[in-house]
Amino acid sequence: MRKIIHVDMDSFYAAIEQRDNPDLKGKPIAVGGSDKARGVIATASYEARKYGITSALATKVAKKKCPRLIIVPPRFSVYKDVSRQIKEVFYKYTDLVEPLSLDEAYLDVTENKLDMKSAILIARRIKEDIEKEVNLTASAGVSYNKFLAKVASDYNKPDGLTAILPEKAQSFMEDLPIEKFFGIGAATARKMHRLRIKKGIDLKRMSKLELGQHFGRSGQFYYDIVRGIDNREVNPDRPRKSVSEETTFAEDIVLEKEILSVLKKQCASLSDTLKKNNIQGKTFNLKVRFKNFETITRSKTIDFYTSDKKHIYTSIEKLYKALKNEREVRLLGVGMSNLDTELDGKQLSLDL
Repeated sequence: MRKIIHVDMDSFYAAIEQRDNPDLKGKPIAVGGSDKARGVIATASYEARKYGITSALATKVAKKKCPRLIIVPPRFSVYKDVSRQIKEVFYKYTDLVEPLSLDEAYLDVTENKLDMKSAILIARRIKEDIEKEVNLTASAGVSYNKFLAKVASDYNKPDGLTAILPEKAQSFMEDLPIEKFFGIGAATARKMHRLRIKKGIDLKRMSKLELGQHFGRSGQFYYDIVRGIDNREVNPDRPRKSVSEETTFAEDIVLEKEILSVLKKQCASLSDTLKKNNIQGKTFNLKVRFKNFETITRSKTIDFYTSDKKHIYTSIEKLYKALKNEREVRLLGVGMSNLDTELDGKQLSLDL
């Protein structure tokens, strides 16, 4: 049986800003777009979250919810440096580290460098080391698989440490509100509520067939997780699933010429990122968010890998023109997925 730890930093960007600027401590702050920009919140301090400030919330909406909210511009170079320091702490205990983002990761400590038997003790030591090294708090979850460790880390934030032991997993999951299940978003939770599924025990009463009928392929996932089943290994070489570029505009744009100009620049930047990381993809993705926040996505898959900016833009241009859009646009995004990240020794597509 594996011993898995999920470590999740507490309000990472906002916590760094409060750490580096004592005047911000104890105040509701949000890292993200300025008051003038059509930006969104990247993260908010726990003081701000009391007002309903969440990530991806429009800055203007956030200011209405909390007029005293302090907007802080992001400093991604600082966040990346702190993230590197945190990962160095992880590697003191195990090389089986699977980063999910700058501020969270899975660790497999079944066999670890310090030959410690207790994963709970390791998690406590990691939290202490992080606070000592970077003066920030983290929450940790400990269990025998990745899903349960992730649920546990979110259970008692901030600065929490929760363990879900094998003998307690079934009762823990049965009593857990459906909104607390990692992988079940707000829309799915509402659908489950309509089906009278409010806790894990209600989900557990549903057969695999019923869950498949209501939730498609995700039904199998829900059937397994409520029973504590997750056989995924911690993968230290976790491949990137997609690469993308997004732009939120200070003012809505509607002219096709202007929109295509932005898309062309995004495709060029995307191409540069792919080439720098020796990555190619087969699926082109377009994201458009309108003035009323409605968001649509379109994609197209070709039969060869590419990172060429002309290939990318030609496909993205066709996807956008097929929309026949006449509405005002507040956000545009382009991306590549279905990636091949192991190109050494392979024939690359030629730039046209």
